[in-house]
Amino acid sequence: MVYLDYAANTPANEAVLETFCETERNFPANPSSPHPLGQEAGKRLEKASQEIAHMLQVKESELIYTSGASESNNLAIKGVAHQYQSRGHHIISTWLEHSSVNGALAALSKEGFEIDYVRVTKQGQVDLENLRSLLREDTILVSICMVDSEVGLQQPIKEIYQILQDYPHCLLHVDAAQAAGKLPVSLEYADLLTLAPHKFYGLNGSGLLLRKDSVLLTPLIDGGMSTTPFRSGTPVLSHITAMETALRQAERKREAWMISVEKLNHKLREALCNFSEVLINSTTFSIPYIFNLSVPGVRAEKMQKMLAERGICLSTKSACCAPGTVSRPVFALTGDRKRALSTLRVSLSHLTSENEVDLFLEAFSDCRKQWRSH
Repeated sequence: MVYLDYAANTPANEAVLETFCETERNFPANPSSPHPLGQEAGKRLEKASQEIAHMLQVKESELIYTSGASESNNLAIKGVAHQYQSRGHHIISTWLEHSSVNGALAALSKEGFEIDYVRVTKQGQVDLENLRSLLREDTILVSICMVDSEVGLQQPIKEIYQILQDYPHCLLHVDAAQAAGKLPVSLEYADLLTLAPHKFYGLNGSGLLLRKDSVLLTPLIDGGMSTTPFRSGTPVLSHITAMETALRQAERKREAWMISVEKLNHKLREALCNFSEVLINSTTFSIPYIFNLSVPGVRAEKMQKMLAERGICLSTKSACCAPGTVSRPVFALTGDRKRALSTLRVSLSHLTSENEVDLFLEAFSDCRKQWRSH
């Protein structure tokens, strides 16, 4: 089997698994408990939080541990909307966002919030002039992905943040789930930022929301005090220590990983450009980890199934999207519904070998003969 779906999930590396097991073995108590074992767990939690905060250049008070990116995105968007609704009911986003962002915005729309979607350029970046035209005095939030999960488009977060400085009541939420481990991430040019360890060789079921101290949120989960007043629940210490390890590994190896993946991406692009019916959707602003293509006239699900039968494991869109629907990022980028119904996402890793890329190209070429004969 050839795995080319790293944008959906990355395997936890050995150091992460060792940290997880070690923490589970050695710290059985609740970190909030006052007895000696609880205090030991509490100290380990504090140490992990200090390390995570240091690596991300934030304060410990700016960390909110969650169950994953979907919860982080929902907490950021709904938490801001409900906390600051007295300032306004207007929110801006894009059609490039993950379904957890789109779903949160759809829920708020039913509550009476007004959602506008900023256009993207032909190269897939947010149209900054269109953003300026959409901003209003009652805009309370802009939610933008740093890198989208289907085409890999990187957005000009710093420029967007600078534009919002003229709107002091408007906060910027950045979904950086697909960026962490691949690009430098920072809260410097955002008010809230979402991270997901399972995208950088950490564990599923854990997430992180960075929140500047000046930002308040209405909690989604009510209950007792945890590590933060904005999210109740017992801290999962083993997930947090594993996150610390995953972050450290990613920071140390990120540049080397990028060099490896850039070579694979170049090989893919060079080969697929020779197929006349293949349209490449990833642009010069796409990160090399995600390579998106279309074969107009061939349904995405059919291509995915035929490739799976040949041992190639990849996705047509984000794993959280409903099958049979258009790729929203590709449609936003091209305006071509036919093209957006026939997408394949090849997502790469430093773990991907050149031989695996060759096997994919061989299988793709074989499938192509069948598509062309029908």
